[in-house]
Amino acid sequence: MASHGPAHFTGPETIEALTEDRQKMWAGFSSATTGTVIFLIILLVGMAVFLL
Repeated sequence: MASHGPAHFTGPETIEALTEDRQKMWAGFSSATTGTVIFLIILLVGMAVFLL
């Protein structure tokens, strides 16, 4: 059997590809952060209502 080494990802080849990759990463991070903040606000409001 032939042994295969792990594939190495060298990243985007052009500046445009790098920019697009970073924009997608930032959009995903922003969406996750926004969702987390909304969830925490709803959780805290729910806890406040429960305690009143």
